[in-house]
Amino acid sequence: MTETQKPTRSRGRGGGRAGAAARRGSAVIEQMPWNPPKLIDPPIEPLSPEGVQAVHDGAMRILEEIGISFLNDEALEIFKEAGCKVEGDVVFLDREFVMEMVGKAPSTFTLTPRNLDRQITIGGSHINFGNVSSPPNYWDMEIGKKVPGTREQCANLLKLTQYFNCIHFAGGYPVEPVDLHASVRHLDVLYDKLTLTDKVMHAYSLGKERVEDVMEMVRIAGGLTHEEFEATPRMYTNINSTSPLKHDFPMIDGCLRLVRRGQAVVVTPFTLAGAMAPVTMTGAVAQSIAEALCAIALFQYVAPGCPCAIGTFTSNVDMKSGAPAFGTPEYMRATQITGQLARFYGLPMRSSGVCAANVPDGQAMWETSNSLWAAVQSGTNMVYHAAGWLEGGLIASPEKFIMDCEVLQHIQRYLDPAIVDTSADAIALDAIKEVGHSGHFFGIEHTQDRYTTAFYQPFLSDWKNYEGWEAAGGVWTPERAHLMFKEIIAQFEAPPMDVAIKEELAAFVARRKEEGGAPTDF
Repeated sequence: MTETQKPTRSRGRGGGRAGAAARRGSAVIEQMPWNPPKLIDPPIEPLSPEGVQAVHDGAMRILEEIGISFLNDEALEIFKEAGCKVEGDVVFLDREFVMEMVGKAPSTFTLTPRNLDRQITIGGSHINFGNVSSPPNYWDMEIGKKVPGTREQCANLLKLTQYFNCIHFAGGYPVEPVDLHASVRHLDVLYDKLTLTDKVMHAYSLGKERVEDVMEMVRIAGGLTHEEFEATPRMYTNINSTSPLKHDFPMIDGCLRLVRRGQAVVVTPFTLAGAMAPVTMTGAVAQSIAEALCAIALFQYVAPGCPCAIGTFTSNVDMKSGAPAFGTPEYMRATQITGQLARFYGLPMRSSGVCAANVPDGQAMWETSNSLWAAVQSGTNMVYHAAGWLEGGLIASPEKFIMDCEVLQHIQRYLDPAIVDTSADAIALDAIKEVGHSGHFFGIEHTQDRYTTAFYQPFLSDWKNYEGWEAAGGVWTPERAHLMFKEIIAQFEAPPMDVAIKEELAAFVARRKEEGGAPTDF
């Protein structure tokens, strides 16, 4: 690898222009530094050991007695080779085989993007937050209504992804740019993602061409040889089962291509209790576990030790309308229960920051906050859709993105071990003695030495009293977020990329477009 091909290693910790502006003292906001947090509290475990065994046994009996449909001929042949019973497209898996294969998966792995300073660890006590992914529609306060996503809106959300240090990986398209033809959409968006951000990349498992193109673009952007790309995970995909009890062709195909080249896979069944899964939450989780483990077992058989994570997207529906509900008490418990099972299997876990609200209002924030705190409580390692999600995943919003980032910074500060420091200096007996029975702590040296960093400082919340808020214009939170969004976009600078690498990326995109991109008509 030549000098000009080496992966970019950013010197700053801020995202995009935020990092440069912060060093010049003119950042749009003063945000917390890049520092993916660690979980310092024991996870909440709703189930007793007997309860864990009951859910596990339920999942195993689903695999053994009911089976999972795989609409992928290659997967069916692999299962036959492994000695599994296959009837038509339904695979039956013995629990001994499943547990042996799942036991080969690493409990922790790293994902290394083109900026080596942005490497993240998936597993253990690490928790990482990603941007909203895949909504077909967009909403902001200037437009004032739901509209189909565009490339420009997608790029602006990618700029927020890069800007905010509390966002640690770039998920799928933060809004689907439907103004780009589906055959070449992945080429244009991945070019934007790789040039506007330097964080960990994602590929949609939607056909051979898309997966192969994204792997090649990630390799080019990192200035890597094929051997270097395959030596360690540089990217990942997330797939959903087609609940109930089915895996489709393109997602399994994409995962097989990725794991054979050493890249990471997250398997996340989308089980809505009462619709696509039993109405009982433990039943829904048992089905979700079965749908995830059979795919992970397949990937471990093909590529033993390949990086895999188990995902949860178990929530409930509104039984009055059938509409999905998110951030509910049931969603929180299902996430916590899945966390227990993930630890039981020794697998890293993915969950989400989600809501059913249609605009960035109070409902949006309490439902999203519930789901984000459930991620913390469950021991989640990878939180999808942590910023920007609305309408059950049908809308992406920049105002909601920024409001969610305030919550993510709350979580990051909450997980700061400094808060629970029990040293003599932190217990502060000398300071208490100095103040005694009268006076105050504002002016003493102990406070003066620490006041600038003692407490979390919000970038979006308004702590003025009503009169002060009213005198300042009475600006509501989404309006403040909208103004901040506009300023961030106006000042954004993309992270550095070697000119030769950028040209190689552009040439690859142009060539693949000439070749027709990915087929869309079958």
